[in-house]
Amino acid sequence: MTAPFATCDFCDAFKADTSGDFRVLPPVFRDFGGRQVFCGPVQTVQCLDDNSRVKEAVESPGWIDTPAGRVGKVLVVDGGASLRKALLGGNLAAAAARNGWAGVLVDGCVRDVAELEQQAIGIRALASMPLPTDRRQQGVADVPVRVQGVWVRPGDWLYADRDGIVVSPRPLL
Repeated sequence: MTAPFATCDFCDAFKADTSGDFRVLPPVFRDFGGRQVFCGPVQTVQCLDDNSRVKEAVESPGWIDTPAGRVGKVLVVDGGASLRKALLGGNLAAAAARNGWAGVLVDGCVRDVAELEQQAIGIRALASMPLPTDRRQQGVADVPVRVQGVWVRPGDWLYADRDGIVVSPRPLL
C-alpha cells in the first residue's frame, strides 16, 4: 500500500524547480476508474486508434517488486489525444485490475464507463467514446511519450489524485 500523498503538496515542494524533472499534466483528464488516487512507476504505450499494445500491457504483470514490497505500475497511453476510438474498455480495465496495475492514464478515450467505475484501479482519460478500435498490431511500448505536451518516460513515477497528476523521474514518497 502506498503512503498517502497530495499532488498539491508535491507542487508546493517543487514549485521552484526549473530542472524539468517535476512535471504537472494539464487538467484535461476525467476520472473513470474505481480509485481516484493512485501512483506508481510508469510503463508507456504509444498508439493511435489501435489498442493492441494496450491489451498486451494490461494482460501482463502490472507491478514491480521493491525492497518495501510489491508496487503497482501506471500504464501511460499516448493515444495522440484522439477522440475517434476508445483505447481502453471494461474487459481491458478488468485485466489491468486483475494483473495488479495501479492505474491507466489514456491521452485519448475509454468506453464501458459503468464497468470502468467498478474496477479497483485508477483510470484517467480525455473522454468516453463507445466506438472500439481495430487491432492491427500497431503502436510501440516502453518509449518516451508526450502527453498533452508533457514528456513522460518509462520508469518515471506518476501520482494522481483529485487535484491533478504529477510526474517525477524518481519516487516522491
